[in-house]
Amino acid sequence: MKLALFSVLTLLYFQAVVSVKPPLRQHPLDPLTNEEFLTVQTLVHNKYPTSKNKVAFHYIGLDDPAKDYIAIYERSLIPVVIRRKSFVLAIINGQSHEIVIDIRLKTIDSDNVHKGYGFPILSVEEQGVAIELPLKYPAFIASVKKRGLNLSEVVCSTFSMGWFGEEESKRTVRVDCFMKENSVNIYVRPISGLTIVVDLGLQKIVEYHDREIETVPTAENTEYQVSKQSPPFGPNQHSLTSHQPQGPGFQIKGHSVSWANWKFHIGFDVRAGIVISLASIYDLEKHIYRRVLYKGYISELFVPYQDPTEEFYFKTFFDSGEFGFGLSTVSLIPNRDCPPHAQFIDTYIHSDDGTPSILKNAICVFEQYDSIMWRHTETGIPDEFIEESRTEVNLIVRTVVTVGNYDNVLDWEFKTSGSIKPSIALSGILEIKGTNIKHTNEIKGELYGKLVSANSIGVYHDHFYMYYLDFDIDGPENSFEKTSLKTVRITDGSSKRKSYWTTETQTAKTESDAKITIGPTPAELVVINPNKKTAIGNHIGYRLIPAIPAHPLLTEDDYPQIRGAFTNYNVWITPYNRTEKWAGGLYVDHSRGDDTLAVWTKQNRNIVNKDIVMWHVVGIHHVPAQEDFPIMPLLSTSFELRPTNFFERNPVLKTLSPKDVPWPGCSN
Repeated sequence: MKLALFSVLTLLYFQAVVSVKPPLRQHPLDPLTNEEFLTVQTLVHNKYPTSKNKVAFHYIGLDDPAKDYIAIYERSLIPVVIRRKSFVLAIINGQSHEIVIDIRLKTIDSDNVHKGYGFPILSVEEQGVAIELPLKYPAFIASVKKRGLNLSEVVCSTFSMGWFGEEESKRTVRVDCFMKENSVNIYVRPISGLTIVVDLGLQKIVEYHDREIETVPTAENTEYQVSKQSPPFGPNQHSLTSHQPQGPGFQIKGHSVSWANWKFHIGFDVRAGIVISLASIYDLEKHIYRRVLYKGYISELFVPYQDPTEEFYFKTFFDSGEFGFGLSTVSLIPNRDCPPHAQFIDTYIHSDDGTPSILKNAICVFEQYDSIMWRHTETGIPDEFIEESRTEVNLIVRTVVTVGNYDNVLDWEFKTSGSIKPSIALSGILEIKGTNIKHTNEIKGELYGKLVSANSIGVYHDHFYMYYLDFDIDGPENSFEKTSLKTVRITDGSSKRKSYWTTETQTAKTESDAKITIGPTPAELVVINPNKKTAIGNHIGYRLIPAIPAHPLLTEDDYPQIRGAFTNYNVWITPYNRTEKWAGGLYVDHSRGDDTLAVWTKQNRNIVNKDIVMWHVVGIHHVPAQEDFPIMPLLSTSFELRPTNFFERNPVLKTLSPKDVPWPGCSN
């Protein structure tokens, strides 16, 4: 068996390095470079000349290398070149093409036309055209005039439309419009009562209705730019600085990061945004790096609003699959979004004609002096007083994704104790529905939200983030265990106690066994390596410590929930499949829920001692409040991936606190 495996790896190695001239220095998981985007653009345009064809690039990304190739790259003592391939979704003459390109050989490996439902990510450029159409549309101009509004102060935005049982779907978007007069906070000043549907292929308005007039909320107290606000300001915050006399404790080489006892790779994708790969931690006792996470990223974000009326029913967004988390990533503001000692990573995104453009400061990396790593004060030993405490320093990898009105602050936090803590913080603007109501005592029917200001309803909605977590705990062959905590009554008189609790562990054998709804009954959810044990006999593993669980409240036969059925459980486990990347399917715009995680798992595949992937839903039910208006302070949630019998003992037992730094004006 070992000889056979060696032969396979040897063959793969020679396939990887054959016919290579100078070795490339880029990592096989690095995001596409400017030159690689241009290569993709040129090859597709050569096959489909734009003089004869209408070509639009809706997704250009790295075609994931096989795990075997990555293993070869990591273990090789000499430079190894692994062929770089790109996966492309392009709409060519109205058809969705799936194209695989060998970037190094500059060849098109395959080109297939999608025959199923749904469409690729919306491009920024086509949305830009769509939002200008109402401003030249006579019926809309008349509606604006009827409302006594100034057309020059109107700005519009596009919204995906979903699917609600239609037999035929076209690439359409709804367009809503807002007033920018006296405030840049456009989303809190909607022009209500209008239905505008744009056909993206035709680039024209194909449906228009003016139903009723609602008051446009006032601009008063909605401005958030400091330059537009008037004193008094407050509360006051004193200046805070940080100083690292030894320099940063981490190194970034290309997209590879090493810090303390961790090393990992930072990737970027125009749909997923930031991608964390190959996260491995150094075991001080075993003197080796041990793999924890092969790959992690947000696969989808499902945001269904809870207003079923004509004006809002369609607002059930899939922010990653419809708009692209990567395409929606914004440049981070130094000293504001990230501390002064942060280091930044740039990346590239692409336009719909395939042209790359640099996104400066897309990702920042910094150390955070957090709190206490561990401590104990011992007063139980006579004549002795023992006090030990260790400072915790963590590493943060941050990015911000702004999809329309909401800003998503996404962190991956690494701890020297072995934990990885992904977190989400929401800010931005509520989705507001205009109303004639100015006070709660005027409410007579269902608002489908909360009155957060005069004439302004903050509509109820959810945020469901689906994380893709490909664990490789000390190797790819893993299993999933659920350890339930259960109460046991003592009835035989053997103790003065009447009850205690104990544990019961079950290994999930199939995908159905691993569908977990996190509820009030406590349970430990652990990915283990069943082939490796600690010195005292426990299987090594990592457990999921979830956030406060949120469950979908829509009925399972509701059209948005059919498309978002991957939120039906908080945890799913699947066998690794390189084509199963997107929980909501490859084609999400106008999708019908036939290519989702919920559908794949109906195969009920074996997941015992396999290369498995955990899918974890992190949810927030958002009931708006007045404090969320006109712009909301951060609303955050997080979960933790924590070592469980992975180490022989506390891995930071011998970690020392950072040295104290003398600072002017400070004394101990």
